[in-house]
Amino acid sequence: MSLLTEEHEEIRTAVRKFTEEEVVPIAQALDTRNEEIPQEIIKQMAELGYFGLIFPDEYDGVGLDYISMAIVAEELSRGWLSVGSVMTRSIITGTLLLAHGTDEQKQRWLPGIARGEIMTAAAFTEPDSGSDTGSMKLRAKKKGDGYVLSGEKMWVTFANRAHILTVLARTDPDPKSRHRGLSIFLVEKEPGETIDHPNIQGEPIPTVGYHGMRSYSLSFDECFVPAENLISLEENKGFYQLMATYESARIQTASRAVGVAQAAFEAALKYSKERHQFGQPISNFQAIRMKLSEMASKIEAARQLVYYASSMKDSGKRCDLEAGMAKVIAAEMVEYVTREAMQVFGGYGYSKEYPVERFWRDGRVISLFEGTTEIQHEVIARRLLEQ
Repeated sequence: MSLLTEEHEEIRTAVRKFTEEEVVPIAQALDTRNEEIPQEIIKQMAELGYFGLIFPDEYDGVGLDYISMAIVAEELSRGWLSVGSVMTRSIITGTLLLAHGTDEQKQRWLPGIARGEIMTAAAFTEPDSGSDTGSMKLRAKKKGDGYVLSGEKMWVTFANRAHILTVLARTDPDPKSRHRGLSIFLVEKEPGETIDHPNIQGEPIPTVGYHGMRSYSLSFDECFVPAENLISLEENKGFYQLMATYESARIQTASRAVGVAQAAFEAALKYSKERHQFGQPISNFQAIRMKLSEMASKIEAARQLVYYASSMKDSGKRCDLEAGMAKVIAAEMVEYVTREAMQVFGGYGYSKEYPVERFWRDGRVISLFEGTTEIQHEVIARRLLEQ
């Protein structure tokens, strides 16, 4: 039985139309020049409700399910991974607020996030702390009616254009506290082309792909944050709050992988019918047909696993196992599919003439962010052993 309804298919049709008309025509040129997503695209996404998909209407959200979110993320990423990824930051901060924020915090920030008026960025990783969340060092010290944050963060994507940085900080200085001593703060700032905050310095990190959104290294120097910006107003709950939110983020990340892979497959399929060698289309050769079959099968398998994880999330059940599986399978799949798509193109696949090289570069990052593949396997194995 299909998990998709007629409404889901209508959503897919509408998002694909937007992507084909607004994203696809500009993606390759902007990626080649390493330019950021135009503000006009983000504005249109906001008007279409993409930032508020899974948030309730009481906070100006659309109130749809996670399967709808997965479809939207897939279709946007099919046009350009970066466009599909703008949503991720809103999902992380928004779901944190929805699950753990006070009523005042929800009313203050959620409507703006859902309407796409407030952009956010996640500042979790540090130079020496990635997968090992418990080793985070950025310190939040109580001072007056708030806290001062000091330390470093890495890989803060979209930090320059964000209104809010969602920062994981250590409120318990005891090194033995590890994950039990972390808290999450919302640090407000002005969006812009560069990092605009008197107590935060930032530099973009050069990357081989995933252009359109800059990732930053940030330095916090006695950055004051009001006490009311501590999520839930409780110290030392941040790790547990974040782990639950990762279910949503990993489902969305797996969806993005499916979208990039679908774009690569469609490009390879089209090219295989147009490219002639030895007097016939290369799609007539068994080696190419085998590639196309494998690519299509792996994409659909990953897509269905994403939908299953989404349905588990919609049911309200714990789904870190299913979300982790979806993320692992989708990450491995997109690397395989984009590589094979390049192979179908032959030498042209390695040129900038066709976007297949962009799909390959973008697809590679999926296994690294939102929890590496190795960490996902650890999460999956731990749950299996518990059961």
